[in-house]
Amino acid sequence: MTESCSHTTPSCTVVHDGVPDDSTATNYYVRYRDYIKNVVSSEIYATWNENAIYANTLAIMSFTLNRVYTEWYRNKGYNFTITSSTAYDQKWIHGRNIYGNVDRIVDSVFTNYLSRPGVRQPIFTSYCDGRRVTCNGLSQWGSQYLAGEGYSPIEIIRYYYGSDMYINSAVSVSGVPSSWPGYNLTIGSTGDKVRQIQTQLNRIARNYPAIPTVSADGIYGPATAGAVRTFQGIFNLPQSGIVDFPTWYSISNVYVGVSRIAEP
Repeated sequence: MTESCSHTTPSCTVVHDGVPDDSTATNYYVRYRDYIKNVVSSEIYATWNENAIYANTLAIMSFTLNRVYTEWYRNKGYNFTITSSTAYDQKWIHGRNIYGNVDRIVDSVFTNYLSRPGVRQPIFTSYCDGRRVTCNGLSQWGSQYLAGEGYSPIEIIRYYYGSDMYINSAVSVSGVPSSWPGYNLTIGSTGDKVRQIQTQLNRIARNYPAIPTVSADGIYGPATAGAVRTFQGIFNLPQSGIVDFPTWYSISNVYVGVSRIAEP
């Protein structure tokens, strides 16, 4: 059963059915779980060893959540989360059938993603088929071979991405930080959006020590305003101490760069 999805639901994946700059391509609003099932069914074979399917599903979910978390396309001025073009992202086919075992496997792990120690966010997990194309990431056909040799899903993941990769779990997919909240964050603001900015500024401060670290308590006080003002000065923004639209995306872009959670 396909779940409904509103345009503002964080667990919604906005799929651009074409290459990024094709303005004629349709944007589809798809529930995250349904999107993953479609991609897994489109990218690999349902007849494969289940350990290979699990490993590929984890890579696909982490890839997708990285695009969501880093706002990869929105930071480039697009109004979608991900494309259906395999030259840029993952294969997604509007209206395709979902295989029964894929449906079951995704349901069992759909809040999981891949991380490294010290980085809680989903890692960008590149992959390719391993026959027509090779890459610095998971080989789909190679994962099927390893599964046949007795490798578990996490052993397959570590074979391709390194021994420090591990499976993380989100409390809920809708908890993945999403886009600009639509209003300025300033002294007196509270909530998850403030906490997100505080956490990102603290990570940026490790590379730019002039930025003072703050308590990530979700309360926008004078210390947070001061950290924002310093960030704005370093990155040539008006030093208002307020997180407006340009500051939000500048913090997001710098955070993605210093934490190295996205595509190089």
